[in-house]
Amino acid sequence: MQALLARHPDVYTLPETAFFEHLHADLEWRWGDHHARPRPRRWRQQRLGLMRKQTRLSIAPLLHSLSGERAPIRRIPFSSNACATTFIDLLDALALRADCSLWVEKTPNHLLYLPEIEACAPGARFIHVIRRGTDVLASLADAYLRFENDDAFGGGSVHWARRWNRAMQIHEACLGRAHHAFVFLEDLVREPDDEWVRICQFLGLRPDIRLADACSQTIADLEHEPWKRDAISGLPQPMENKADDLFTTKFQLWLNDHLASYDNLRAKYLLSRSGAANVNSYRNSGKRMASVSGNS
Repeated sequence: MQALLARHPDVYTLPETAFFEHLHADLEWRWGDHHARPRPRRWRQQRLGLMRKQTRLSIAPLLHSLSGERAPIRRIPFSSNACATTFIDLLDALALRADCSLWVEKTPNHLLYLPEIEACAPGARFIHVIRRGTDVLASLADAYLRFENDDAFGGGSVHWARRWNRAMQIHEACLGRAHHAFVFLEDLVREPDDEWVRICQFLGLRPDIRLADACSQTIADLEHEPWKRDAISGLPQPMENKADDLFTTKFQLWLNDHLASYDNLRAKYLLSRSGAANVNSYRNSGKRMASVSGNS
């Protein structure tokens, strides 16, 4: 989805920053991982919104690299809110420098920091990209077998099943909310033109403008993230069924019993989308009807 949007000439994007993950931390606790606890904060830090020293040290290289040599940041803010504002301002400046009307930042774990992002960027819009849980776990297992990266894919299937369910809770809580759109991967693959128009309308982009043949912006560090190599073109591809190749029938039955229902979420989304369409149809049917109704 990120690479597809990056083909539009009005969109600027960049590799995952994990900015809010670094800024607010407590990633494992937010996922609900077993034995995870939020980091204790001193009274002064909590009351004044001050960042920890280690947080400033981890964020400083990112902000300096984003600002570049033309407008280097001379001092990293001490408060979390000011630092978030600095980050948003930097991305605004980068988009303007690239002559783009909007920017896209994609860090999967930012799903856990939606309230903090909405607080510092009230006009931000969020696209929830969702596919079936069995496919997600199969892709994680396949990537772990191929790349043996414990940091990115370790933890085991039970661990990832719990995280999938946590993500589904957050997705469902955002259904029908303003500034939140949903894209189900099967719909994007089956009806790419219709989905593209809908996404562009949501973001205020022209859907009929000519797209680049492929994504030319750098959206991943392939040396350290080789598993993203097949996703950076921005050209929707048919989905692979890795679950049947990797998982036994017994394990797939376990997944069906323990994963939150993808079909239920998609059905609720389609219902909320239909309701929104009916409301918009009523509102667009003419101001006279609204005026008469109000006067009665």
